[in-house]
Amino acid sequence: MGVIDAEKLTKRYPRVVALDGLDLSIGEGVTGLVGANGAGKSTLIKILLGLLPATTGTATVLGYDVVHQGAQIRALVGYMPEHDCLPADVAASDFVVHMAQMSGLPHAAARERAADVLRHVGLSEERYRVMGGYSTGMKQRVKLAQALVHDPQLVLLDEPTNGLDPGARDDMLELIRRIGKEFGIAVLVTSHLLGELERISDHVVVLDAGHLLRSCATSEFTHATGLLLVEVAGPGDAQDRMGNALAAAGLHARPRGRLIEVEAVDDRVHDVIRDVAADLELGLVRLQPGHHHIEDVFREGGAGHVQPV
Repeated sequence: MGVIDAEKLTKRYPRVVALDGLDLSIGEGVTGLVGANGAGKSTLIKILLGLLPATTGTATVLGYDVVHQGAQIRALVGYMPEHDCLPADVAASDFVVHMAQMSGLPHAAARERAADVLRHVGLSEERYRVMGGYSTGMKQRVKLAQALVHDPQLVLLDEPTNGLDPGARDDMLELIRRIGKEFGIAVLVTSHLLGELERISDHVVVLDAGHLLRSCATSEFTHATGLLLVEVAGPGDAQDRMGNALAAAGLHARPRGRLIEVEAVDDRVHDVIRDVAADLELGLVRLQPGHHHIEDVFREGGAGHVQPV
């Protein structure tokens, strides 16, 4: 039995099917749940928390049935919602203490735990300020803190990097990685940004319009393709000249954004690329193996648009 198990899980609304016969098993570690807006990610989380009834099918979380044992599930699970839900006139410390007490901790233990988790998420110095004056990044950290304060066995994080700038996004991803890797808490994190999930997830679940498109280890997405990615630096149309020269040398080369994709047919390919760059008097900036990405699944399956970064 997994941390989360679902069988034939379906959720129908009058004009849309949010989940359609979903079979799913999620284990320990960090699992990324990826899909375009409307793919069914938030609906799935609400069903798993026992907050939204499924139309048909069954699901368990930590061995508890979502229909009949929702209270037991919520006592063992931390939840970080996507949207801003923080009271503007309350200090972060008071809010997280309150959430800890709502989860059953006595007051003294709640204050101690709140101080610990706020320090962990980087809000030790700001915890007594009212949250109405917080930046988006600080508010996301408070939401993460309240999800962790009662020492859950599983945390469900719904779009935790939503609205963050690149620096704050990297910080949030590092916090999530630590929760799963160092603290040993199972994590289910949703995102429509594919690169985020490749960076932090052990396992990836791909949803498209309520259907399970794929579920596998992240390493299965990012295995080597047998291609080399080449980047050169030089005046003018350096990339075009390099690509044409590689083709003239008998290699299968084609553009891939600002890179050149070359089929690595044998060991001599590296030497040919080096020699061609030298002959053209171009700087060889990058020569690395190509890897599959989660976005390839969407291209192959014809799924809805999901951002690759």
